[in-house]
This record gives sequence, structure tokens and C-alpha cells, in this order.
Amino acid sequence: MNASGSHSSSAPAPAVQAPLPATAGAAPRRAWLILAIAFIVAIWAVNFIVAKIGLRHFSPPTLGSFRVFFAGLAMLPAYFFCLRLPAFAEAAAARRKGFSAHDLWTFAYLGFFGAAVNPFCFSASLHYTSVAHASVIVAMGPIYILVLAVLMGLETWTWRKAAGMAIALAGVAVMAGKGGMSTHSPTLHGDLLALCGSLGFSMYAVLGKRVAGKYDALTMTAFNQFFGSLMILPVALYEARQVGSAAYWRAIPAQSWIAVAYMAVLASCAAYLLYFWVLRYMPASQVSAFTYLLPVTATLLGFLWLGESLTPASIAGSAIVLAGVYAVESARTSAMPRTAVGHNSSQQ
Repeated sequence: MNASGSHSSSAPAPAVQAPLPATAGAAPRRAWLILAIAFIVAIWAVNFIVAKIGLRHFSPPTLGSFRVFFAGLAMLPAYFFCLRLPAFAEAAAARRKGFSAHDLWTFAYLGFFGAAVNPFCFSASLHYTSVAHASVIVAMGPIYILVLAVLMGLETWTWRKAAGMAIALAGVAVMAGKGGMSTHSPTLHGDLLALCGSLGFSMYAVLGKRVAGKYDALTMTAFNQFFGSLMILPVALYEARQVGSAAYWRAIPAQSWIAVAYMAVLASCAAYLLYFWVLRYMPASQVSAFTYLLPVTATLLGFLWLGESLTPASIAGSAIVLAGVYAVESARTSAMPRTAVGHNSSQQ
């Protein structure tokens, strides 16, 4: 999953299946795991709509920076609460042991790509592009990860991977054709922002592979959010000053603040923690299979809730893109070990 969420808001994380610690307890029933996945998909699908609502009264950089900053703040109490739970015994042990300067540097650069660049760009992109376009761009995360992994020597090309990428790119070409996007329209600007956000999270997934066996899910998520929040703080302060007088702040409707809270607390924190919890008991390939519902759900919500139009080119192109992504991901799943680079990148 991605951002979006956002990712590409978003929403989304490096899908690494780590061994269960002895204190993690018995695996829950599969029905509970399926319900949890459905809840995650719902949170991230609604996140596209919520971002659109927040952008009615916040500028793109304001919404993006506020979302990242408040996600770090929200993660702080969530982190200490989860440390008390048996399922996160690894995180509690890591905190008791302490973190070195190298650990903090690792969290910093991963936080930059995964917790700052990705959600900021995802949030801003929806000011210019449609939910349908953004959701498909985010859903192409496995392809971005594949390209980066090959360039960094972590994976090799196969004909199945190349064929899947060609299919996905053909789908993008269909979307960009008549009734799709124009090179002179704001939609292209938004699509490029969504692409930057998804590429940021893909970098996070690829770089995170190198330390996947060293850090548990809660520690990675929490400290990446903390550092992402610190990095975006200057931007958030600048945007807060740009908002203006106290009277203007009071004039911002409650629904805009609810949108920021939703994106920070639910899409960036709660969904991530729940996502990693599911990954403790299900292979990443199975979890990612459910996330193909994300662009479909988000697009339908955009049509029903926001009245966005659906062109034949967008519908056909989206279907072709998802077919290509599925081909790439199935090829990677069959060729890679369970601890390989994350399969999915739909975080927002």
C-alpha cells in the first residue's frame, strides 16, 4: 500500500514479513485480518476525498505540511501506548536498548522519503488532479520500486517484469490520450506531484529493505514519522504565518481541521500501525492483493462524493495500468524471498 496516503494521502509501507517474537501471541482469526485490511483500504480510499475537502480552505503546501507535522505529533502518544502491548514487544526491547547515531541517521533519511516527501506531495497533488488519476499513479508503486531496485542492484530484470511494466505504461498512454490529460492542463501538474510522492515512498521502501531485519515495524514507523515531522516543521511554520491574522484562522471551517486530523491521525498513523500488524500474520503478497481495491474504491468515491467525471479513457487506462502492476508484482513475488523489498507502495 501507499500514500498516497497518500499515500501517495497516500495511504500505502515496506511490506516486510518478519519472524514473530515469542511474545506476539497466537495469530488472530483470518476473518479479523481481512476486516483489518478492509479497514485500511477504506481509510486510504477516503483519504483521497478528505484531501480534496481540506484543499478547499488550505493551500496545497499548507495542507501537506500540516498533515506531516501533526502526524508526527499524533505518533508520539501512539508509540508509547503500543509499547505496552505484547504484539509490539520487539519495539519495547529496542527502546530499552537505546538507539545509536547511525540508527537515528537511518530513521532520518527514511523519514525524509517516506514520511515527508510522500504525504506532502500526495496532499498537494490533489489540488490539481483528480482522485482517479492520483489513485492510479499511487497504485503503480510496485513498478517504481522495481525500477529503483534494479538501478540499485537489488533486483534483476525478467521478461515477466518487463512485460508487466510495458502493459502499465500502455495504460498510462491511454489515460493521457483523448479524454485523459493534457500537457497544458493543471491535471498534469498534479499527476507529476503525485508521481513525486509515490517515488519518494518507493525510495523509502527500497532503502528500508537494507535495514528491514534490524528494526521492528513500530520503531520504523514511529521514528520515521518523528523525523519527517521535524523536517517539515520550518515549512509548516512558514505556511502558518502565511495564513494571516487570528481572524482568518477562526474563519477556517471545522471540516478543514477535521480533514487535517483525519489525514494525520488515521491515514498516516492508525492505518500504518494496523497495516504492519496485519503483516505480522499474513505474507505481504496476500496483503497487497487486497490493495488493488484502493484505486477502484477511491475513484468511485470521487465520482459519488465529489462529482468527478469518469471518461472512457480514464476507466480503460486505469484497468490496463492495474493489470500491468499485477503482472509486475506477481513476477516479483514469485522471484523474491519474504524479506525482500516491499511489494506494495500505496501509502499516502
